[in-house]
Amino acid sequence: MKIRTDLTAQSLQPKLDRLWDLSAQKINLINKEYDASKGTPVFTVEGKYTLRGWTEWTQGFQYGAEVIQYDVSDDPAFLESARKHTVDKMPSHLSHFGVHDHGFNNVSTYGNLLRLMNEGRIPENEWERNFYEVALKVSGSVQADRWTDIKNGQGFIHSFNGPHSLFVDTIRSVRALMVSHLLGHSHMGENDLKTSLLKRGTLHALATAEYSVYYGEGRDSYDLWGRTAHESVFNTNDGNYRCPNSQQGFSGFTTWTRGLAWAMLGFAEQLESLASFSDEELAPMGGRAKLERIYLKAAKATCDFYIDNTAADGIPYWDTGAPNIHKLGDYQERASDPYNAYEPIDSSAAAIGAQGLLRLGKYLMTGQDTEAGQKYWQAGITAADSLFAEPYLSTDPTHQGLILHSIYHHPNGWDHTPEGQKVPCGESSMWGDYHARELALYLHRINKGAPYYSYLGAVKSPALV
Repeated sequence: MKIRTDLTAQSLQPKLDRLWDLSAQKINLINKEYDASKGTPVFTVEGKYTLRGWTEWTQGFQYGAEVIQYDVSDDPAFLESARKHTVDKMPSHLSHFGVHDHGFNNVSTYGNLLRLMNEGRIPENEWERNFYEVALKVSGSVQADRWTDIKNGQGFIHSFNGPHSLFVDTIRSVRALMVSHLLGHSHMGENDLKTSLLKRGTLHALATAEYSVYYGEGRDSYDLWGRTAHESVFNTNDGNYRCPNSQQGFSGFTTWTRGLAWAMLGFAEQLESLASFSDEELAPMGGRAKLERIYLKAAKATCDFYIDNTAADGIPYWDTGAPNIHKLGDYQERASDPYNAYEPIDSSAAAIGAQGLLRLGKYLMTGQDTEAGQKYWQAGITAADSLFAEPYLSTDPTHQGLILHSIYHHPNGWDHTPEGQKVPCGESSMWGDYHARELALYLHRINKGAPYYSYLGAVKSPALV
């Protein structure tokens, strides 16, 4: 990746304005054309959203996008639609014990709506506030119920694969537990056993940092600084770690870049969240200094790996060890090519990862390490600048997606390859579109001097930047 130092957040504002115009069109197009009776839209095929995959983990992104669109536009139609869809469609996600996606679905909807009320952007209403807060309290506790104990008092929120499975993705679902805890809730078990949601969320983050992220310390033959494994597999009989694995990447010993991006963003957000908890609360998990050290190491490592293994313009290919990626030559030295003949791009990884780079950069620039912080910040700006322009920004008025060249599950063959192309390209994903909007909102608010955008806005009004 070639980090550009000539770009600023403000210089991207014209691209952000254009993105918001297109975003509104895409949301309206989906609401008009998509048959919701078929289930949740996940991925486009020939420009139209379709069902794809295991669970309805993207519905919160669909309706969370409406909240974000209202946030930047003040168009009441988007707020009205978001409220109605959240009430009508999202309750099943609150009590869904079978998934690890609560931080995706529910913080993106109920959390974003509550954040706007905390900011005074929507009128204060006691019953509406109580509705959002109860939803978020329940969601965090239900998510925490997917718990696997492992050795040395550790544990993690297990994936939908079962109690043996730790997904790197879930580092961003611990948001649900943190919000629920800050709203005064706990996980209640047998005999009224009360478990701290902060503790469970933190232990999950620590397990992810230890087992999902590599640090070049000789753990295996493929141990590189910042590499990630999509899935970490445990023996549930004795709690021992067994091996890395991958569901959507090429292998457990290569780095699926969207999983890498989830770690980049998740650890950066958990660094930001530490200030919301007291020393007394953090002490049982090792204390503030220890947690900051572990989160910072994981965030820096993953962000460094992204920078070192991404195309010059900041957009990554789907897996850094993909079997034909060697045929692309020194792909890190030139701009990404979604139409190449060997391996697909994953623009959704850029949408997620760029926000992680920006948040880590900002965290470091507020007193820790200005020089390093500036590097990560500019890397995030570089990726955003590329993502918010063609060939990634979708300008076709008939295409329902906002960001093109996203990949869902290349090994399973779920992604559409257009006629005349040799690899999947030209399509969008609900998570890629949502995270592009989040990324744009993050920069938009900084440019406008608005409150700092954080999931913690669901529980308190964030300070002005």
